[in-house]
Amino acid sequence: MADATPRSRHPPSWADIPRDLAGMVLRRLPACADRARFAAVCPQWRAAARELPLPPPLPLLALPDGTFYSLPHGKPFRFPGSGCAGYKSACGGRWLVFSRDDGCFLVDPFAGATVALPPLSPVRLRPPNAVAKYVRLPGLSNVSMFHPYATWMHIQDPEKMPVINKVILCSPNLVAAFAGSTLVNAGNNSQIIVCQPGASSWSVRANDKCKLFEDMAFYQGKIYTIARDENLLVVNISQDPTTGDPQISRIGQVIKGDLAHSTDTPDDAKWKKKLYLVELGGALLMVCRKVCFRMAGETLVAGQSNFEVFKADLEHSQWVNVTTLGDDHMLFLGRSCSRAMSASQYGMPGDQIFFLDDVTENCKQYSYDEETTSVSVYNMRSGEVSSPLPMIWKHEMIHATWLFPWD
Repeated sequence: MADATPRSRHPPSWADIPRDLAGMVLRRLPACADRARFAAVCPQWRAAARELPLPPPLPLLALPDGTFYSLPHGKPFRFPGSGCAGYKSACGGRWLVFSRDDGCFLVDPFAGATVALPPLSPVRLRPPNAVAKYVRLPGLSNVSMFHPYATWMHIQDPEKMPVINKVILCSPNLVAAFAGSTLVNAGNNSQIIVCQPGASSWSVRANDKCKLFEDMAFYQGKIYTIARDENLLVVNISQDPTTGDPQISRIGQVIKGDLAHSTDTPDDAKWKKKLYLVELGGALLMVCRKVCFRMAGETLVAGQSNFEVFKADLEHSQWVNVTTLGDDHMLFLGRSCSRAMSASQYGMPGDQIFFLDDVTENCKQYSYDEETTSVSVYNMRSGEVSSPLPMIWKHEMIHATWLFPWD
């Protein structure tokens, strides 16, 4: 008589789920933190998260105290250790920028890699014998002004050492940035500087006119930068014949800004403008954020932000107004990094702009309405602003940035 006793079986293990089923689960986890938790369960799930073709996760929001937020969640977390705290900016969506007395360095919080950058003093001048030129003001024998305009030689005064405002890692052999310093009677002036990672110094065209640069982008193999007057400039790079290091051969205007356009605001309101460059679908966009504000006694109080979007028509040297991003596109705007992403793969509506209150000069210019949040979303169709996260920081500007782990 056959043995009727059932054979013992090992209970099924979650580690044994089919690879295609693991992929279905992962595709429903748009948050970077959720995918990390999935991969931490067991080696099999870790391999699935690493090897399966997946859409990129939603970006992380990084704060300078080392705190991170993983969209769409509102719960903060930290990377192991404290190596992410104290950054001054971000580079390219993946690198955090730290500064020291002897230079700067980039840190990849996901892989732990670092890239060394030189300090802002000394800087290789082009021409090497450039000197600052001043002119005496009539009737004021003890007062002089730069002449005919502010240059790097003026803003690199040791008492007002320039700071790096934007960094782009263009290639393994080229880093570009614009650095500036606030000068009396000159405003917030900047100039473009370049270097090779690991080099001992930056290179700058010392006698070029400083500009009020707002943003910079590496687009189709070229460096573009936007000034506050909405002029789009292209930065041509060559090699130093002596050292082989990158240097700027020319900065040319490719689009002249048209300041005639404006966003409708209430009769008693005015606005301040912030410009961003971002690539979308092979096109270079200028996003104009206009912060409406009103007077409350002697105080400027900021309210809602409105947006206008323009595409760079490089062939005809003009900005072309864009009324929609498209049903499947959304933008993430930040002073350190901006990026376009597909919306449908996350089950999110398109035609939206996520933006941060990360513009540090704002805190010196105006205060905020109570309802203003630190992370907001602008709907291009309705013009409405909402908040995807609870209030993270309030009524003060910090160097918050988006990070894109898949870069």
